[in-house]
Amino acid sequence: PIFSRSNLFIKQYENVIGTAKSIFEETKKTGHVPVAETHEMVQTDLLPLSRCSGTIDYLNEINHLASDIYNHSLRVSILSGVFAKWMRLDRETAKDIVMAGFLHDIGKSKFDQRLLEKNIETLEGEDYERYIQHTVDGAQILNGVAGLTEGVRLTALQHHERMDGSGFPFNIKGDDIHLYARIVAVADLYDNITIEREGYQRRTPFDAVAVIASQMYTSLDPQVCMPVLTNIKNAFLGSRVLLSNHREGTIASYPHGVVPRPIVAIGDDEMIDLNEEPKITIMEYNPK
Repeated sequence: PIFSRSNLFIKQYENVIGTAKSIFEETKKTGHVPVAETHEMVQTDLLPLSRCSGTIDYLNEINHLASDIYNHSLRVSILSGVFAKWMRLDRETAKDIVMAGFLHDIGKSKFDQRLLEKNIETLEGEDYERYIQHTVDGAQILNGVAGLTEGVRLTALQHHERMDGSGFPFNIKGDDIHLYARIVAVADLYDNITIEREGYQRRTPFDAVAVIASQMYTSLDPQVCMPVLTNIKNAFLGSRVLLSNHREGTIASYPHGVVPRPIVAIGDDEMIDLNEEPKITIMEYNPK
């Protein structure tokens, strides 16, 4: 239906892409973030989008859009707001986390186009060192900017740090990483797994859930991951999926506990617990 909630979400998202692009372009040109414009976008557009009940589904529908830095930043900011809501953080804190999500990669505004277009997993040598530098560059851009909280600034610096100290740029760990950065790290990972972009095979949200679950007690923060995994399963219930055995079904339920793979109903009388059938995977989510 032309006036469906899904179409409305996508329309609102598309309307804000131009603003996001102009913010990154102005930052690249001047070295300064247009804070008032960014606050307005977060308050008027991104926070409301993150509060929609169907946001996870809707973001999956727009993942075919360009994988440029401002689209990625928009999706990470919206996801971060969703996760903040699931963690039952207050609205003002959630708004600040949405801001942190949008600006987490602002340091990449200093990248040249050649580096932006490269597959991150293939970077080495000077290119890899330059990539790591985007966290420090982002913090430097945001430092001293009036109207931004310390959490927003630290997220730019720390969103690639990991709880076990395996991240960068400074290998800090645990509670030394700001809560905002820990939330944005999970949102960033989710988007990078599910996005369609050159050099990557797009994977489903179920793949992202499995990765988050596998890293919950090592590199990621369980304080963030647990409510994300609990709530994201509810978002998937009733969704149509195509399995690797070429059968279509519906997400019926999840086993108790932190179990990343669902039980799929095939027709009216067959259930497949994908946790007990590891060779069967979900190939498409809400196949059209």
